[in-house]
Amino acid sequence: MAGRVLITGCSSGFGLEATVALARRGWVVFASMRDLGRRDRLEDALYVARINHGVELVELDITDTGSVERAVASVLEKAGGRLDALVNNAGISAGGTFEDMDADEFRRILETNLFGVLNVTRAVLPAMREHRRGRIVNVTSSGAFFGSPGLSAYAASKWAVEGWAESLAMEVTPFGIHVICVEPGAYRTEIWNSSPRTIPADSAYAEAAGSVERFVEERLIPNARDPREVGEMIAKALEARQPRFRYPVGPDAVVQHVARGKVPNRMVRYGMRRLIGLDPPGH
Repeated sequence: MAGRVLITGCSSGFGLEATVALARRGWVVFASMRDLGRRDRLEDALYVARINHGVELVELDITDTGSVERAVASVLEKAGGRLDALVNNAGISAGGTFEDMDADEFRRILETNLFGVLNVTRAVLPAMREHRRGRIVNVTSSGAFFGSPGLSAYAASKWAVEGWAESLAMEVTPFGIHVICVEPGAYRTEIWNSSPRTIPADSAYAEAAGSVERFVEERLIPNARDPREVGEMIAKALEARQPRFRYPVGPDAVVQHVARGKVPNRMVRYGMRRLIGLDPPGH
């Protein structure tokens, strides 16, 4: 069921892996990124996979409506006016407790992870409605429903996308458009290196933030999984005959998906605090 797909955030991580996975299956992929100067990793991955056609790079800043409009218009022109799928993957994060994080930084994360998704989706919907067909995949996170200390901005943005996507799915179903959320757990992507972390020395949360930092560096990142799994899941969702609305990816995401609504929130918060080391043994 190969077609034409626009993917955002393809310079690394899930976007790169989705591009490779879909191009292998015969999709025509419009792989976008904010800065085409960061195309090297994607081009290397395509070379290793022996993919020498079917992928076109597109400059696209999802937070800039002018950039979105120009990029989508260019893609639709090259695709003959028809786009079969959109993968909203581009996203950012930042570490830091809510009180310590600057309001502008919090807003920057929402601007990218939420409003950027809305910008691109709004631009492609008219063409999908016209052809009464399309699939919109939103890469969210298993953390959308289970908040983590030090990641309130990221959790808020992903939770917002999930709620928006549920509403959108009901609105566009009559036009033959499927809306899907792919929810990865912990995976090895550049977001761990590119995300700023705010821990002021005089913060009232300094001790807790230090525990979170140690957990991330010593346990979470070393055990993070291969992002190719997420790329393959995106391809699976796009090619499924009857796609599900949610696709958790990775053991941790599956466990959280199953536990959702069944485990009381106080138990989730207690377990999270013990796991990270915010509560000493016997507390």
